[in-house]
Amino acid sequence: MSRSHLSMRKIRELLRLKWACGYGNHLIAQSLNISSSTVSDCLHRAQKAALTWPLPDELDDAQLEARLYARLPQSQDIPEDIQWPHIHQELSRRKHVTLMLLWHEYKQHHPQGISYSQFCACYRRWKTHLEVWMRQTYTAGEKLFVDYAGQTMPVLADIHTGEVAEAQIFVGVLGASNFTYTEATWTQTLPDWIHSHVRMFQFFNGVPALLIPDNLKSGIHKAHLYEPDINPTYQDMAQYYGVAVVPARVVSPRDKAKVENGVLQVERLILAKLRHRTFLSLPELNQAMRPLLDELNQRPFQKLPGSRYSQFLALDQPALNPLPTTPYVYAEWKKVGVGLDYHIKLDEHYYSVPFTMAKKTLTVRYTQQTVEIFYNHQRIASHPRSFVKGACTTLSVHMPKHHQHQAEWTPERLLRWAEKIGPLTTQLLEKIMSSRRHPQQTFRSCIGILRLGKRYGNDRLEAACRRALHIGGHSYKSVESILKNGLDSQALPTGSPLNTEVSRIPAAHEYIRGQDYFNSTHDQDKENSSC
Repeated sequence: MSRSHLSMRKIRELLRLKWACGYGNHLIAQSLNISSSTVSDCLHRAQKAALTWPLPDELDDAQLEARLYARLPQSQDIPEDIQWPHIHQELSRRKHVTLMLLWHEYKQHHPQGISYSQFCACYRRWKTHLEVWMRQTYTAGEKLFVDYAGQTMPVLADIHTGEVAEAQIFVGVLGASNFTYTEATWTQTLPDWIHSHVRMFQFFNGVPALLIPDNLKSGIHKAHLYEPDINPTYQDMAQYYGVAVVPARVVSPRDKAKVENGVLQVERLILAKLRHRTFLSLPELNQAMRPLLDELNQRPFQKLPGSRYSQFLALDQPALNPLPTTPYVYAEWKKVGVGLDYHIKLDEHYYSVPFTMAKKTLTVRYTQQTVEIFYNHQRIASHPRSFVKGACTTLSVHMPKHHQHQAEWTPERLLRWAEKIGPLTTQLLEKIMSSRRHPQQTFRSCIGILRLGKRYGNDRLEAACRRALHIGGHSYKSVESILKNGLDSQALPTGSPLNTEVSRIPAAHEYIRGQDYFNSTHDQDKENSSC
Protein backbone atom coordinates (compact mmCIF):
# COMPACT_ATOMS: atom_id res chain seq x y z
CA MET A 1 0.00 0.00 0.00
CA SER A 2 1.29 3.42 -0.92
CA ARG A 3 2.51 5.64 1.91
CA SER A 4 2.59 8.85 -0.12
CA HIS A 5 -0.54 10.23 1.66
CA LEU A 6 -0.79 12.11 4.96
CA SER A 7 -0.04 10.53 8.33
CA MET A 8 -3.05 9.28 10.26
CA ARG A 9 -2.36 11.84 13.00
CA LYS A 10 -2.76 14.70 10.52
CA ILE A 11 -5.87 13.10 9.01
CA ARG A 12 -7.53 12.80 12.43
CA GLU A 13 -6.69 16.48 13.12
CA LEU A 14 -8.01 17.48 9.67
CA LEU A 15 -11.35 15.74 10.32
CA ARG A 16 -11.61 17.31 13.77
CA LEU A 17 -11.01 20.83 12.44
CA LYS A 18 -13.56 20.32 9.67
CA TRP A 19 -16.34 18.39 11.34
CA ALA A 20 -15.97 19.43 14.97
CA CYS A 21 -14.79 23.06 14.57
CA GLY A 22 -16.32 23.88 11.19
CA TYR A 23 -13.21 25.52 9.75
CA GLY A 24 -12.84 26.13 6.03
CA ASN A 25 -10.47 24.13 3.84
CA HIS A 26 -8.06 27.03 3.37
CA LEU A 27 -7.66 27.61 7.12
CA ILE A 28 -7.20 23.87 7.73
CA ALA A 29 -4.49 23.76 5.05
CA GLN A 30 -2.63 26.64 6.73
CA SER A 31 -2.90 25.01 10.14
CA LEU A 32 -1.55 21.63 8.97
CA ASN A 33 0.94 23.10 6.45
CA ILE A 34 -0.58 21.20 3.52
CA SER A 35 -2.30 22.27 0.32
CA SER A 36 -6.05 22.98 0.03
CA SER A 37 -6.35 20.28 -2.65
CA THR A 38 -4.97 17.71 -0.19
CA VAL A 39 -7.62 18.77 2.34
CA SER A 40 -10.36 18.38 -0.29
CA ASP A 41 -9.07 14.96 -1.34
CA CYS A 42 -8.95 13.72 2.24
CA LEU A 43 -12.52 14.92 2.97
CA HIS A 44 -13.74 13.32 -0.25
CA ARG A 45 -12.19 9.97 0.75
CA ALA A 46 -13.69 10.25 4.26
CA GLN A 47 -17.18 10.80 2.79
CA LYS A 48 -16.79 7.81 0.42
CA ALA A 49 -15.67 5.70 3.40
CA ALA A 50 -18.83 6.81 5.31
CA LEU A 51 -16.85 8.16 8.24
CA THR A 52 -18.48 10.39 10.88
CA TRP A 53 -17.21 12.50 13.73
CA PRO A 54 -16.20 11.58 16.33
CA LEU A 55 -14.40 8.58 14.92
CA PRO A 56 -15.13 5.25 16.65
CA ASP A 57 -12.71 4.44 19.47
CA GLU A 58 -12.00 0.97 18.09
CA LEU A 59 -10.88 2.44 14.72
CA ASP A 60 -7.08 2.30 14.89
CA ASP A 61 -4.68 3.94 12.43
CA ALA A 62 -4.28 0.83 10.25
CA GLN A 63 -8.05 0.43 9.89
CA LEU A 64 -8.50 4.15 9.17
CA GLU A 65 -5.83 4.03 6.48
CA ALA A 66 -7.40 0.93 4.92
CA ARG A 67 -10.82 2.61 4.72
CA LEU A 68 -9.48 5.89 3.32
CA TYR A 69 -6.96 4.44 0.89
CA ALA A 70 -8.45 1.13 -0.02
CA ARG A 71 -6.91 -0.14 -3.28
CA LEU A 72 -9.49 0.11 -6.01
CA PRO A 73 -9.86 -3.00 -8.18
CA GLN A 74 -8.45 -2.70 -11.67
CA SER A 75 -11.16 -2.31 -14.27
CA GLN A 76 -9.24 -4.57 -16.64
CA ASP A 77 -6.15 -6.75 -16.46
CA ILE A 78 -3.17 -6.01 -18.64
CA PRO A 79 -3.77 -7.74 -21.98
CA GLU A 80 -1.15 -10.41 -22.61
CA ASP A 81 -1.51 -10.36 -26.39
CA ILE A 82 0.16 -6.93 -26.62
CA GLN A 83 3.97 -6.91 -26.82
CA TRP A 84 4.53 -4.32 -24.12
CA PRO A 85 8.38 -4.55 -24.23
CA HIS A 86 8.21 -3.68 -27.93
CA ILE A 87 5.79 -0.81 -27.18
CA HIS A 88 8.18 0.46 -24.50
CA GLN A 89 11.23 0.31 -26.80
CA GLU A 90 9.46 2.05 -29.65
CA LEU A 91 8.14 4.77 -27.38
CA SER A 92 11.38 5.47 -25.48
CA ARG A 93 13.98 5.00 -28.20
CA ARG A 94 12.40 6.15 -31.44
CA LYS A 95 12.08 9.81 -32.31
CA HIS A 96 8.56 11.24 -32.61
CA VAL A 97 6.82 7.95 -31.66
CA THR A 98 3.78 8.45 -29.40
CA LEU A 99 1.31 6.18 -27.61
CA MET A 100 -1.41 7.38 -29.98
CA LEU A 101 0.60 6.19 -33.00
CA LEU A 102 1.33 2.84 -31.37
CA TRP A 103 -2.33 2.40 -30.42
CA HIS A 104 -3.42 3.03 -34.04
CA GLU A 105 -0.93 0.39 -35.19
CA TYR A 106 -2.31 -1.99 -32.57
CA LYS A 107 -5.94 -1.36 -33.68
CA GLN A 108 -5.03 -2.15 -37.30
CA HIS A 109 -4.23 -5.73 -36.26
CA HIS A 110 -6.82 -5.94 -33.43
CA PRO A 111 -9.94 -3.98 -34.48
CA GLN A 112 -11.85 -5.30 -31.46
CA GLY A 113 -9.02 -4.42 -29.08
CA ILE A 114 -9.01 -2.08 -26.09
CA SER A 115 -9.63 1.65 -26.32
CA TYR A 116 -6.90 4.28 -26.39
CA SER A 117 -7.45 5.28 -22.72
CA GLN A 118 -7.27 1.62 -21.66
CA PHE A 119 -4.17 1.17 -23.84
CA CYS A 120 -2.43 4.06 -22.03
CA ALA A 121 -3.50 2.86 -18.59
CA CYS A 122 -2.31 -0.69 -19.27
CA TYR A 123 1.05 0.56 -20.51
CA ARG A 124 1.51 2.69 -17.38
CA ARG A 125 0.69 -0.30 -15.15
CA TRP A 126 3.03 -2.58 -17.11
CA LYS A 127 5.83 -0.03 -16.91
CA THR A 128 5.74 -0.03 -13.10
CA HIS A 129 7.21 -3.55 -13.20
CA LEU A 130 10.39 -2.36 -14.89
CA GLU A 131 13.60 -1.49 -13.14
CA VAL A 132 14.21 2.22 -12.55
CA TRP A 133 17.23 2.27 -14.88
CA MET A 134 15.13 0.82 -17.70
CA ARG A 135 12.69 3.74 -17.52
CA GLN A 136 15.23 6.23 -18.76
CA THR A 137 14.65 7.43 -22.31
CA TYR A 138 17.44 7.10 -24.89
CA THR A 139 16.79 7.99 -28.50
CA ALA A 140 18.38 5.75 -31.13
CA GLY A 141 21.72 7.04 -32.38
CA GLU A 142 21.71 10.01 -30.03
CA LYS A 143 23.99 9.39 -27.03
CA LEU A 144 27.30 7.60 -26.60
CA PHE A 145 28.69 7.36 -23.06
CA VAL A 146 32.47 7.00 -22.57
CA ASP A 147 34.66 6.44 -19.52
CA TYR A 148 37.52 4.35 -18.13
CA ALA A 149 37.01 1.32 -15.92
CA GLY A 150 38.33 1.50 -12.40
CA GLN A 151 39.98 -1.89 -12.83
CA THR A 152 43.26 -2.20 -14.75
CA MET A 153 45.02 -5.17 -16.36
CA PRO A 154 48.69 -6.08 -15.78
CA VAL A 155 50.73 -6.29 -18.99
CA LEU A 156 54.43 -6.98 -19.49
CA ALA A 157 55.90 -3.61 -20.49
CA ASP A 158 59.57 -4.62 -20.95
CA ILE A 159 60.46 -8.18 -21.91
CA HIS A 160 64.12 -7.64 -20.95
CA THR A 161 63.59 -6.28 -17.43
CA GLY A 162 60.31 -8.05 -16.73
CA GLU A 163 58.65 -4.76 -15.77
CA VAL A 164 54.85 -4.99 -15.58
CA ALA A 165 52.58 -1.99 -16.22
CA GLU A 166 48.86 -1.53 -15.58
CA ALA A 167 46.85 -1.10 -18.78
CA GLN A 168 43.83 1.20 -18.67
CA ILE A 169 40.43 -0.04 -19.90
CA PHE A 170 38.42 2.33 -22.13
CA VAL A 171 34.64 1.70 -22.36
CA GLY A 172 31.98 3.20 -24.63
CA VAL A 173 28.23 2.40 -24.51
CA LEU A 174 25.48 3.49 -26.92
CA GLY A 175 22.40 4.75 -25.07
CA ALA A 176 19.52 3.10 -26.94
CA SER A 177 20.94 -0.40 -27.49
CA ASN A 178 23.59 -0.65 -24.74
CA PHE A 179 25.96 -1.87 -27.48
CA THR A 180 29.41 -1.78 -25.88
CA TYR A 181 32.99 -1.16 -27.01
CA THR A 182 36.10 -1.64 -24.92
CA GLU A 183 39.87 -1.68 -25.44
CA ALA A 184 43.07 -1.48 -23.41
CA THR A 185 45.54 1.41 -23.62
CA TRP A 186 48.71 2.18 -21.71
CA THR A 187 47.47 5.48 -20.26
CA GLN A 188 44.47 7.78 -19.93
CA THR A 189 46.39 10.69 -21.48
CA LEU A 190 45.10 12.78 -24.35
CA PRO A 191 46.67 10.78 -27.24
CA ASP A 192 45.28 7.46 -25.97
CA TRP A 193 41.91 9.07 -25.19
CA ILE A 194 41.55 10.45 -28.73
CA HIS A 195 42.80 7.31 -30.49
CA SER A 196 40.35 5.18 -28.48
CA HIS A 197 37.48 7.35 -29.72
CA VAL A 198 38.64 7.01 -33.34
CA ARG A 199 38.81 3.20 -33.08
CA MET A 200 35.44 3.12 -31.27
CA PHE A 201 33.72 5.06 -34.09
CA GLN A 202 35.21 2.61 -36.59
CA PHE A 203 33.92 -0.31 -34.47
CA PHE A 204 30.39 1.18 -34.51
CA ASN A 205 30.83 2.16 -38.18
CA GLY A 206 29.10 5.43 -37.41
CA VAL A 207 28.95 8.48 -35.18
CA PRO A 208 26.26 9.44 -32.62
CA ALA A 209 24.85 12.92 -32.12
CA LEU A 210 26.18 13.37 -28.56
CA LEU A 211 29.25 12.25 -26.64
CA ILE A 212 28.76 12.01 -22.86
CA PRO A 213 32.21 11.77 -21.20
CA ASP A 214 33.06 11.88 -17.55
CA ASN A 215 35.08 14.90 -16.40
CA LEU A 216 38.43 13.31 -17.21
CA LYS A 217 41.20 15.87 -17.72
CA SER A 218 42.00 14.44 -21.16
CA GLY A 219 38.48 15.34 -22.31
CA ILE A 220 37.36 18.21 -20.07
CA HIS A 221 39.98 20.84 -19.36
CA LYS A 222 37.92 22.47 -16.61
CA ALA A 223 34.71 21.02 -15.15
CA HIS A 224 31.81 23.43 -14.67
CA LEU A 225 28.09 22.94 -14.07
CA TYR A 226 26.92 25.27 -16.86
CA GLU A 227 29.93 25.94 -19.13
CA PRO A 228 32.54 23.16 -18.94
CA ASP A 229 35.80 23.92 -20.74
CA ILE A 230 36.39 21.12 -23.27
CA ASN A 231 39.96 20.20 -24.18
CA PRO A 232 40.81 21.85 -27.57
CA THR A 233 42.02 18.58 -29.12
CA TYR A 234 38.88 16.76 -27.94
CA GLN A 235 36.75 19.59 -29.33
CA ASP A 236 38.70 19.46 -32.61
CA MET A 237 38.03 15.73 -32.93
CA ALA A 238 34.32 16.25 -32.14
CA GLN A 239 34.04 18.90 -34.85
CA TYR A 240 35.74 16.59 -37.34
CA TYR A 241 33.17 13.85 -36.70
CA GLY A 242 30.24 16.26 -36.34
CA VAL A 243 29.41 15.21 -32.79
CA ALA A 244 28.61 17.41 -29.78
CA VAL A 245 30.33 16.89 -26.42
CA VAL A 246 28.04 17.17 -23.37
CA PRO A 247 30.05 16.28 -20.23
CA ALA A 248 28.32 14.59 -17.34
CA ARG A 249 27.79 16.76 -14.30
CA VAL A 250 30.35 16.42 -11.54
CA VAL A 251 29.34 13.84 -8.88
CA SER A 252 26.21 12.92 -10.86
CA PRO A 253 26.38 9.18 -11.62
CA ARG A 254 22.86 9.21 -13.09
CA ASP A 255 24.16 11.28 -16.02
CA LYS A 256 26.37 8.38 -17.08
CA ALA A 257 24.47 5.40 -15.70
CA LYS A 258 24.79 3.61 -19.05
CA VAL A 259 28.56 3.61 -19.04
CA GLU A 260 28.68 2.84 -15.32
CA ASN A 261 26.68 -0.31 -16.02
CA GLY A 262 28.79 -0.95 -19.14
CA VAL A 263 31.98 -0.72 -17.09
CA LEU A 264 30.49 -3.15 -14.56
CA GLN A 265 29.64 -5.65 -17.32
CA VAL A 266 33.12 -5.33 -18.87
CA GLU A 267 34.78 -5.92 -15.50
CA ARG A 268 32.60 -8.95 -14.69
CA LEU A 269 32.29 -10.63 -18.09
CA ILE A 270 35.64 -9.75 -19.71
CA LEU A 271 38.34 -8.70 -17.26
CA ALA A 272 37.38 -11.22 -14.59
CA LYS A 273 37.65 -14.06 -17.12
CA LEU A 274 41.17 -12.94 -18.06
CA ARG A 275 42.45 -12.51 -14.51
CA HIS A 276 44.61 -15.66 -14.55
CA ARG A 277 46.31 -14.95 -17.89
CA THR A 278 49.65 -13.21 -18.37
CA PHE A 279 49.83 -10.86 -21.34
CA LEU A 280 53.17 -10.08 -22.97
CA SER A 281 51.94 -7.04 -24.93
CA LEU A 282 49.03 -4.62 -25.23
CA PRO A 283 47.91 -6.01 -28.64
CA GLU A 284 47.78 -9.49 -27.11
CA LEU A 285 45.45 -8.23 -24.36
CA ASN A 286 43.16 -6.47 -26.85
CA GLN A 287 43.09 -9.58 -29.02
CA ALA A 288 41.99 -11.66 -26.04
CA MET A 289 39.30 -9.12 -25.07
CA ARG A 290 37.60 -8.99 -28.49
CA PRO A 291 35.81 -12.41 -28.50
CA LEU A 292 34.64 -11.79 -24.92
CA LEU A 293 33.31 -8.38 -26.03
CA ASP A 294 31.35 -10.05 -28.84
CA GLU A 295 29.96 -12.53 -26.33
CA LEU A 296 28.87 -9.65 -24.05
CA ASN A 297 27.10 -7.83 -26.87
CA GLN A 298 25.27 -11.00 -28.02
CA ARG A 299 24.19 -12.02 -24.52
CA PRO A 300 20.33 -11.95 -24.24
CA PHE A 301 18.68 -9.29 -22.07
CA GLN A 302 16.94 -10.45 -18.90
CA LYS A 303 13.86 -8.18 -19.00
CA LEU A 304 13.67 -7.13 -22.66
CA PRO A 305 13.77 -9.17 -25.86
CA GLY A 306 16.96 -9.46 -27.88
CA SER A 307 20.54 -8.55 -27.05
CA ARG A 308 22.82 -5.55 -27.28
CA TYR A 309 23.84 -6.58 -30.76
CA SER A 310 20.30 -7.14 -32.06
CA GLN A 311 19.15 -3.85 -30.55
CA PHE A 312 22.17 -2.12 -32.11
CA LEU A 313 21.22 -3.43 -35.56
CA ALA A 314 17.58 -2.44 -35.07
CA LEU A 315 17.97 0.92 -33.30
CA ASP A 316 21.36 2.59 -33.15
CA GLN A 317 23.09 1.52 -36.35
CA PRO A 318 20.45 2.93 -38.76
CA ALA A 319 20.40 6.21 -36.80
CA LEU A 320 24.18 6.79 -36.57
CA ASN A 321 25.76 9.45 -38.77
CA PRO A 322 28.24 8.17 -41.39
CA LEU A 323 31.97 8.22 -40.75
CA PRO A 324 34.19 10.72 -42.60
CA THR A 325 36.20 9.44 -45.55
CA THR A 326 39.40 9.27 -43.49
CA PRO A 327 39.87 8.84 -39.73
CA TYR A 328 40.74 11.83 -37.57
CA VAL A 329 44.45 12.62 -37.40
CA TYR A 330 45.57 13.32 -33.86
CA ALA A 331 46.50 16.97 -33.32
CA GLU A 332 47.52 19.02 -30.32
CA TRP A 333 46.93 22.71 -29.59
CA LYS A 334 49.27 25.18 -27.96
CA LYS A 335 49.45 28.93 -27.32
CA VAL A 336 52.71 30.55 -28.47
CA GLY A 337 54.20 34.02 -28.65
CA VAL A 338 55.64 35.57 -31.81
CA GLY A 339 59.15 37.01 -31.69
CA LEU A 340 60.38 40.19 -33.34
CA ASP A 341 61.67 38.01 -36.19
CA TYR A 342 58.00 37.02 -36.90
CA HIS A 343 58.67 33.35 -36.06
CA ILE A 344 57.05 31.07 -33.48
CA LYS A 345 58.92 28.31 -31.66
CA LEU A 346 57.56 24.75 -31.53
CA ASP A 347 59.70 21.87 -30.23
CA GLU A 348 62.93 23.86 -30.82
CA HIS A 349 62.02 24.57 -34.48
CA TYR A 350 60.97 27.98 -35.80
CA TYR A 351 58.05 28.66 -38.15
CA SER A 352 57.27 31.97 -39.81
CA VAL A 353 54.02 33.92 -39.57
CA PRO A 354 53.06 37.20 -41.30
CA PHE A 355 55.39 39.93 -39.99
CA THR A 356 52.34 41.93 -38.80
CA MET A 357 51.81 39.24 -36.13
CA ALA A 358 55.10 40.08 -34.36
CA LYS A 359 54.77 40.19 -30.54
CA LYS A 360 51.24 38.70 -30.61
CA THR A 361 49.98 35.50 -28.95
CA LEU A 362 48.79 32.85 -31.42
CA THR A 363 47.32 29.34 -31.27
CA VAL A 364 49.09 26.42 -32.96
CA ARG A 365 47.48 23.16 -34.08
CA TYR A 366 50.13 20.59 -34.92
CA THR A 367 50.21 16.97 -36.03
CA GLN A 368 53.10 14.72 -37.03
CA GLN A 369 52.85 16.12 -40.56
CA THR A 370 51.59 19.71 -40.38
CA VAL A 371 51.71 22.91 -38.31
CA GLU A 372 48.73 25.28 -38.53
CA ILE A 373 48.81 28.70 -36.87
CA PHE A 374 45.66 30.62 -35.91
CA TYR A 375 44.86 34.15 -34.77
CA ASN A 376 41.34 34.91 -33.53
CA HIS A 377 40.18 31.51 -34.86
CA GLN A 378 41.46 32.35 -38.36
CA ARG A 379 44.30 30.34 -39.89
CA ILE A 380 47.12 32.69 -40.86
CA ALA A 381 49.92 30.22 -41.67
CA SER A 382 50.53 26.56 -42.44
CA HIS A 383 53.82 24.66 -42.66
CA PRO A 384 55.03 21.07 -43.02
CA ARG A 385 56.15 19.76 -39.62
CA SER A 386 59.93 19.74 -39.12
CA PHE A 387 61.86 18.12 -36.28
CA VAL A 388 65.22 19.77 -37.04
CA LYS A 389 66.09 21.61 -33.83
CA GLY A 390 67.33 25.18 -34.18
CA ALA A 391 66.36 25.42 -37.86
CA CYS A 392 63.78 27.74 -39.44
CA THR A 393 60.90 27.18 -41.84
CA THR A 394 60.21 30.54 -43.46
CA LEU A 395 57.83 31.64 -46.22
CA SER A 396 58.87 34.72 -48.18
CA VAL A 397 55.26 36.00 -48.23
CA HIS A 398 55.49 36.40 -44.43
CA MET A 399 58.42 38.84 -44.69
CA PRO A 400 58.36 42.63 -45.05
CA LYS A 401 59.13 43.82 -48.59
CA HIS A 402 62.75 44.67 -47.86
CA HIS A 403 63.26 41.27 -46.22
CA GLN A 404 61.65 39.51 -49.16
CA HIS A 405 64.08 41.17 -51.54
CA GLN A 406 67.01 40.06 -49.42
CA ALA A 407 65.65 36.54 -49.13
CA GLU A 408 65.76 36.15 -52.92
CA TRP A 409 69.58 36.09 -52.82
CA THR A 410 71.67 32.94 -52.41
CA PRO A 411 75.47 32.39 -52.30
CA GLU A 412 75.31 30.69 -55.69
CA ARG A 413 73.48 33.60 -57.29
CA LEU A 414 75.93 36.15 -55.90
CA LEU A 415 78.96 34.14 -57.08
CA ARG A 416 77.49 33.75 -60.56
CA TRP A 417 77.19 37.55 -60.74
CA ALA A 418 80.76 37.95 -59.49
CA GLU A 419 82.09 35.50 -62.12
CA LYS A 420 80.77 37.81 -64.85
CA ILE A 421 82.98 40.59 -63.44
CA GLY A 422 86.15 38.60 -62.88
CA PRO A 423 87.91 35.91 -60.84
CA LEU A 424 89.30 38.37 -58.27
CA THR A 425 85.82 39.70 -57.51
CA THR A 426 84.61 36.10 -57.12
CA GLN A 427 87.51 35.32 -54.79
CA LEU A 428 86.81 38.36 -52.63
CA LEU A 429 83.12 37.42 -52.24
CA GLU A 430 84.05 33.87 -51.29
CA LYS A 431 86.37 35.16 -48.58
CA ILE A 432 83.70 37.56 -47.27
CA MET A 433 81.01 34.85 -47.13
CA SER A 434 83.34 32.36 -45.47
CA SER A 435 84.13 34.87 -42.71
CA ARG A 436 80.72 34.43 -41.09
CA ARG A 437 78.98 31.34 -39.75
CA HIS A 438 75.89 32.10 -41.80
CA PRO A 439 76.59 33.41 -45.36
CA GLN A 440 73.28 35.31 -45.24
CA GLN A 441 74.90 37.72 -42.80
CA THR A 442 77.27 38.90 -45.57
CA PHE A 443 74.76 39.21 -48.42
CA ARG A 444 74.24 42.95 -48.04
CA SER A 445 77.99 43.59 -48.14
CA CYS A 446 78.43 41.34 -51.20
CA ILE A 447 75.50 42.94 -53.05
CA GLY A 448 76.96 46.38 -52.32
CA ILE A 449 80.35 45.38 -53.79
CA LEU A 450 78.78 43.96 -56.95
CA ARG A 451 76.69 47.10 -57.48
CA LEU A 452 79.88 49.21 -57.46
CA GLY A 453 80.51 47.78 -60.92
CA LYS A 454 77.53 49.70 -62.25
CA ARG A 455 79.00 52.96 -60.97
CA TYR A 456 82.69 52.47 -61.71
CA GLY A 457 82.68 49.73 -64.34
CA ASN A 458 83.55 46.06 -64.03
CA ASP A 459 87.23 46.54 -64.96
CA ARG A 460 87.84 49.04 -62.16
CA LEU A 461 85.87 46.85 -59.71
CA GLU A 462 88.03 43.85 -60.63
CA ALA A 463 91.19 45.94 -60.04
CA ALA A 464 89.81 47.23 -56.74
CA CYS A 465 89.08 43.65 -55.59
CA ARG A 466 92.72 42.78 -56.52
CA ARG A 467 93.95 45.51 -54.19
CA ALA A 468 91.45 44.59 -51.45
CA LEU A 469 92.64 41.00 -51.50
CA HIS A 470 96.24 42.14 -51.38
CA ILE A 471 95.78 44.35 -48.34
CA GLY A 472 93.20 42.14 -46.55
CA GLY A 473 90.35 44.62 -46.96
CA HIS A 474 87.54 42.07 -47.16
CA SER A 475 84.62 44.50 -46.88
CA TYR A 476 82.39 46.77 -48.89
CA LYS A 477 83.88 49.91 -47.34
CA SER A 478 87.43 48.91 -48.30
CA VAL A 479 86.50 48.34 -51.96
CA GLU A 480 84.46 51.56 -52.08
CA SER A 481 87.36 53.55 -50.58
CA ILE A 482 89.80 52.14 -53.13
CA LEU A 483 87.52 53.17 -56.00
CA LYS A 484 86.70 56.60 -54.58
CA ASN A 485 90.39 57.45 -54.16
CA GLY A 486 91.45 55.95 -57.50
CA LEU A 487 93.80 53.48 -55.82
CA ASP A 488 92.64 50.71 -58.13
CA SER A 489 94.84 52.20 -60.91
CA GLN A 490 97.98 52.42 -58.76
CA ALA A 491 100.63 49.74 -58.42
CA LEU A 492 100.16 47.26 -55.61
CA PRO A 493 102.32 47.70 -52.51
CA THR A 494 105.34 45.39 -52.50
CA GLY A 495 106.06 42.81 -49.83
CA SER A 496 103.12 40.43 -50.22
CA PRO A 497 102.48 38.27 -53.26
CA LEU A 498 99.08 38.43 -54.97
CA ASN A 499 96.30 36.07 -53.89
CA THR A 500 97.95 35.00 -50.63
CA GLU A 501 96.83 35.54 -47.09
CA VAL A 502 98.32 38.58 -45.42
CA SER A 503 100.31 37.09 -42.57
CA ARG A 504 101.22 40.38 -40.96
CA ILE A 505 100.12 44.01 -40.92
CA PRO A 506 102.32 46.32 -43.09
CA ALA A 507 104.40 48.91 -41.27
CA ALA A 508 102.95 51.73 -43.36
CA HIS A 509 99.84 51.92 -45.51
CA GLU A 510 97.46 54.61 -46.64
CA TYR A 511 94.55 52.91 -44.76
CA ILE A 512 96.50 51.88 -41.63
CA ARG A 513 97.56 54.26 -38.86
CA GLY A 514 101.18 53.69 -38.01
CA GLN A 515 102.93 53.63 -34.63
CA ASP A 516 103.97 57.28 -34.95
CA TYR A 517 100.32 58.31 -35.16
CA PHE A 518 99.39 56.71 -31.83
CA ASN A 519 102.60 58.05 -30.13
CA SER A 520 101.94 61.63 -31.30
CA THR A 521 98.33 61.39 -30.25
CA HIS A 522 99.31 60.10 -26.82
CA ASP A 523 101.83 62.97 -26.35
CA GLN A 524 99.23 65.54 -27.38
CA ASP A 525 96.71 64.10 -24.89
CA LYS A 526 99.30 64.45 -22.11
CA GLU A 527 99.88 68.09 -23.02
CA ASN A 528 96.13 68.78 -23.05
CA SER A 529 95.67 67.14 -19.65
CA SER A 530 98.46 69.20 -18.10
CA CYS A 531 96.97 72.52 -19.24
